[in-house]
Amino acid sequence: MRRKVAGRRPSRPPRPSWWSDAVFYEIYVRSFADSGEDGIGDLEGIRSKLGYLELLGVDALWLTPFYPSPMADHGYDVADPRGVDPMFGTLGDFDVLLTEAHRRGIRVTVDVVPNHTSNQHAWFKSALAAGPGSPERERYHFRDGRGPGGAEPPNNWVSVFGGPAWTRVPDGQWYLHLFAPQQPDLNWANPDVRADLERTLRFWLDRGVDGFRIDVAHGMAKPAGLPDMDPDTPAHGGGAAGDPRFDDDGVHEVHQLIRKVLDEYPDAMAVGEIWVQDEERLARYLRPDELHLAFNFRLVLTHFDADAMRTSIERSLAVPRAAGAPAAWTLSNHDVWRAASRYGGGAAGVRRARAMALVELALPGAVYLYQGEELGLPNADLPLEAMTDPRARTQGPEYSRDGERVPLPWEGTLPPYGFSRTAQTWLPMPADWAQLTVERQLEDPDSTLSLYRRAVELRKHHPAFRGGDQLEWYGAPAGCFAFRRGRGGLVCALNTSASSIALPPGEVLLTSSPLVDGRLAPDSAVWLG
Repeated sequence: MRRKVAGRRPSRPPRPSWWSDAVFYEIYVRSFADSGEDGIGDLEGIRSKLGYLELLGVDALWLTPFYPSPMADHGYDVADPRGVDPMFGTLGDFDVLLTEAHRRGIRVTVDVVPNHTSNQHAWFKSALAAGPGSPERERYHFRDGRGPGGAEPPNNWVSVFGGPAWTRVPDGQWYLHLFAPQQPDLNWANPDVRADLERTLRFWLDRGVDGFRIDVAHGMAKPAGLPDMDPDTPAHGGGAAGDPRFDDDGVHEVHQLIRKVLDEYPDAMAVGEIWVQDEERLARYLRPDELHLAFNFRLVLTHFDADAMRTSIERSLAVPRAAGAPAAWTLSNHDVWRAASRYGGGAAGVRRARAMALVELALPGAVYLYQGEELGLPNADLPLEAMTDPRARTQGPEYSRDGERVPLPWEGTLPPYGFSRTAQTWLPMPADWAQLTVERQLEDPDSTLSLYRRAVELRKHHPAFRGGDQLEWYGAPAGCFAFRRGRGGLVCALNTSASSIALPPGEVLLTSSPLVDGRLAPDSAVWLG
């Protein structure tokens, strides 16, 4: 367990924080490895694969929620933020996982979900029982309705998952839920809510976790009076300016609260999931008394084009630099299509995803990899009857996130590929993934897994990565870019054109695809030292 220190850390010579250039690996707990026979991943399954994660070379893990939950949104509807759902194991299993990960030099960060709870949380059950005007209801957003008999919702807000953001209860009041009806939003003006988050943070920090990923970190605070939203605002938000549901100024008080707790624990950190398009407002989350890192999703939203990628990189770097914080890069997570599918699918999609892996891992700052990226996994094509994502039910199958959440293939030639001892996994696994298993790719020096292993190793140890954090851009042919990290540092070039191009000067360290007569092939990237 980590020992708390009184007050803020004493002043000392500045040194890079461990997270400033760490390679994090997101584990979607349900889909990583099942130690039993229920077809659902668990904590013991993760522990059993720590050797693989050490071999991959990652510095830290991010575990998605494993807390007690009815699983209406696969764990993001938390009934108890300070426990472990029996589906995933026990607190003892978590402690063993944490200890063994630390022994291997791998840090562990966990999700916290402060915007809402489950409707099965003890607080919400008490609120329903206590009735209108009670202190219990003040922990959430209960309101009387509009119109005759209060039969209309209190405002016109819509849920990110589609439909009204309000549900009526039997006594006539309505409660707010920006996501599923089973996920009522907490009222962050209530002192009980703030005290409970502090208790949760300390609970996990005292057990030894190294930090947190803050879910919906641009949510939580709500504007006074809950004014109507512009009807043209997209339901998913997407960081649209002026959306009253998100990025209210009061959210920064919540992050200051979180940071105050974290500063009592040496080397603890937090990264925020922040969908905010306005760059000045995004930078506010990275002020010295708020988050250490903030996901910038520009790369995720950018198509495979060198000019567009360069613009995204430059703008993504400008935000943390303005705040004096490291950048945090990601190309995939459990909520967005996998890169190989997003970049066109098939062999071309895999080539492009491999190229972007080198671009991402060449950039200064922290990198977040999503499980299966290192295998080049595509989105799985699932039938409607197999989908479990609540968005598939409320918005349609095209909005389902199940395709990127299918369990990992570990070994063998048939489903479940070593993920579980049962073929009935919680999401069905494709019959054509035999060539994508960890076992098969470990033996293949040209595999995507081998590419990731070499890239992470070079990133950690090659002197070219010590050139500095500033990027110097080269002139490049149309459809291409090249940058150098600092003075005399790594050179990374990307070719998104249809023709091979000459390489920049330097020693070739790694290529995402074989060179063609000494030239960089289309849909490829190269590192030079």
